[in-house]
Amino acid sequence: MIICNAIDLTKHHGANRVLDGVSLEIKNDSRIGLIGPNGAGKSTLMRILAGLDTPDDGDVTRRRGLNVGYLPQEPQLPDDSTVLDEALKARDYYQRLQDEILELEVRMGEPEVYENSDELQSVIDEHEAALQRFEDSGALNLDGRVLEMLHATGFSVDDFSLPSGSLSGGQKKLLFLARLMATQPDLLLLDEPDNHLDEDGKRLLERLVVSYPGAVVVISHDRYMLDVMVESIAELEVLGQHPGRDQLSVFSGNYSEFAADKRAALLQQQASFELQQREITRLQKAARRLRDWSQYVDHPKFIRRAQNIEKRIERMDKIERPILEPRRIGLDFGAERGGFKVLELKSVGKRFGKHVVLDDVDLLVTHGERVALTGANGAGKSLLMKMMTGREEPTSGEVRVGARISIGHYAQEQETLDLDLTPVDEVRKVKDMHESDAYAFLGSFLFDFRKARRRVSTLSGGEKARLQMAKLMLAEGNLLLLDEPTNNLDIPSCEALEDAIDDYDGTVLVISHDRYFLERVARRTVRMENGSVVEVEV
Repeated sequence: MIICNAIDLTKHHGANRVLDGVSLEIKNDSRIGLIGPNGAGKSTLMRILAGLDTPDDGDVTRRRGLNVGYLPQEPQLPDDSTVLDEALKARDYYQRLQDEILELEVRMGEPEVYENSDELQSVIDEHEAALQRFEDSGALNLDGRVLEMLHATGFSVDDFSLPSGSLSGGQKKLLFLARLMATQPDLLLLDEPDNHLDEDGKRLLERLVVSYPGAVVVISHDRYMLDVMVESIAELEVLGQHPGRDQLSVFSGNYSEFAADKRAALLQQQASFELQQREITRLQKAARRLRDWSQYVDHPKFIRRAQNIEKRIERMDKIERPILEPRRIGLDFGAERGGFKVLELKSVGKRFGKHVVLDDVDLLVTHGERVALTGANGAGKSLLMKMMTGREEPTSGEVRVGARISIGHYAQEQETLDLDLTPVDEVRKVKDMHESDAYAFLGSFLFDFRKARRRVSTLSGGEKARLQMAKLMLAEGNLLLLDEPTNNLDIPSCEALEDAIDDYDGTVLVISHDRYFLERVARRTVRMENGSVVEVEV
């Protein structure tokens, strides 16, 4: 059963057209992964589906009484509320249903309604439908479901009294999700729900979505999660990138199936394109020969035959040349060889007052290794990496950087960027170059002239991530310390990073919860547990 149908949606942001002719059909059991490069309009489409934004053209039809739950990319929660108070705001949905029922009851008593039998019957029907929705929604058991969903999203009873402002980004996502799911939406719209979640949080999210009884549309760049959670992929492309092609295409299957099927389809299209081009070339040559002969033999039949061939070419349904490789960031790490011992931690400890975060950490990283540093959020991974870069001093022990080792650091919170500068200023800080060369270089990281001149503070998360990558490439470090590098990167950019690491001659230590990425790049895994580092057998 179709519960929501978007038809030929068009949307502008100022003078910039974001969506054009986008259509999407959602059934009651749909599991759809919405993917596409940053800036393609995925969040805009999601807000339109949720009814929080309106299209400039086109329409969205929803089943009558459809309960839609929407998880924004960055949920905003008040600092002075508690976890339980925020979860119990699920009651607001039922209050709206009660208000609707009371409003319909008032309308029944209005003379213009009860004196008109057709109008009265219409209001009675609406009232009965609203009562049925209220009864079906399980309002009487709401508080019990709220507690159930809090536990399901990883909150203990001791967490209920925590201020919501003290939660991590991942915990805020899960709290907002618990509140949504307590109301049992028919359609769940999730905008990058996995951002800021650690491995345990992602597995929890996967279990909740896979077992959810309603329809789900999820925006995510996590390819592993898309393999587990969805049954179809809706790919939204940047407007104008492929003229003549629909902006949104839907494929059956999970992400890996989509990627394989799309590649096969593109290769088939390439073969058909080349075959058609050879046929067009053959016909064009035949037409030219006929026109040449007409100059020597004065007979109109040669001109007519040439014109017929040219019309035949015009009538052909032309096959578009496929883009086998989408435009990606031009990432290519270069490095000079350093010493064999790249990085060594000996009995490293870190405490804040009486609170011990790291205790007796030992780690040796040697030339050419690809090391994944994993562990739960709050385990101390980013703190340990800051000590490797010299931004934090250990309370005890020693951090040794090897001979001729130059560190390139990608920071999770993007603190390596100066928010008051422009991207052009940032890259020229790293490497002396002419301004025109800086613009050209940034163009290879998908910054147009306008974006390259804006302050870094105004850039999106994905743009800041690409700028950090550009600086890393210019720095030419032979040890890359990467803290959650795939956060905010779209899938083509993640793939470019994976390929660049494959071709890199230096050493890499990466913190990440992106399992698909780690499977591609990591050759050794160490895990933070109880303030120490342990080797993980693969």
